Amino acid sequence: MKALVFHGSGKSAWEDVADPGIQDATDAIVRVDAVTICGTDLHILKGDLPEVRPGTVLGHEAVGEVVEVGSDVRTVRPGDRVLVSCITACGRCRYCREGSYGQCRAGGGWILGHLIDGTQAEYVRVPHADLSTYALRGAVDSKDAVLLADIFPTAYEVGVLNGRVRPADTVVVVGAGPIGLAAIATARFYTPERIIAVDLSPARLETAAKRLGADAVASAGDEAEQLVADLTEGLGADVVIEAVGVPASFEACTRMVRPGGHVANVGVHGKPATLHLEDLWIKNVTITTGLVDTYSTPTLLRMMAAGQLPTSSLVTHTFPMDAMEEAYEVFARAADTGALKVVLGGPQHDALTIRTP
Repeated sequence: MKALVFHGSGKSAWEDVADPGIQDATDAIVRVDAVTICGTDLHILKGDLPEVRPGTVLGHEAVGEVVEVGSDVRTVRPGDRVLVSCITACGRCRYCREGSYGQCRAGGGWILGHLIDGTQAEYVRVPHADLSTYALRGAVDSKDAVLLADIFPTAYEVGVLNGRVRPADTVVVVGAGPIGLAAIATARFYTPERIIAVDLSPARLETAAKRLGADAVASAGDEAEQLVADLTEGLGADVVIEAVGVPASFEACTRMVRPGGHVANVGVHGKPATLHLEDLWIKNVTITTGLVDTYSTPTLLRMMAAGQLPTSSLVTHTFPMDAMEEAYEVFARAADTGALKVVLGGPQHDALTIRTP
């Protein structure tokens, strides 16, 4: 089969690799119909995650059809159309029993495209398939469903729920990329008074305001901090969600939060950030971090089926699967191409499609 293989920092190729097979009784083999590229994949290619070994197939999000299952798989069977979650969960260890699937101690957590071969391939082996795949019912579009493999549960759980967004809050989302935009969309479930989107890209800020419902936007830097101060009478935001993953954005978040507020870090950080405890210790600020657990995926799937998630607003580019290298280039140059989410594969993606963000 063909797959996108990591060959060390800055190197990858769409090439022939061996087909996956059942290794454990809890495995499923899924024929991949649609995948997407995550910002974390770009971090891997930059060398920010040294635990990813050369030769690993990248990717941790997919929609596809089950073609084979191990003898212990009970919830899916060959022929089922499924969402492949970015998180693998055994369902039996201490963390899984608590719903903290991202911390699974039995060969789970974030392993696809990280510690084992991932989804950016024609076929993928999914360990612990009972809790790591979700059956898709009805005519759900693959390009919509694949966004629930990672970015929507990540934004919702690690950003909105960890940040404890409540009615009448002022919420600031720093970073209007796919995760940040999904955080804006899911924060609206809790009727905050206002949502402020912060980014360096005017196009992304326009998307945040016109398509996802941000109430105000600002360019990153002094402009954003002044806007937050002006709108809150100098108090600061109730919740600030960091969705970039660089030191400057995290430190800005801690300056924009009010005393007693919450900073929810979602971004994947490749470098140390300074924690200014000399300023924060007296302010009763709560800072949370987290890897998504995907416990919210069934809820989000129901909301998507009911038309309550603006998934299609985030897909700007679609490609056939064999255009993987081109798709990576487009996604990596988002400032020039306007890419938010790129989706590859599926019968509806026989030719390149581009929608202006």
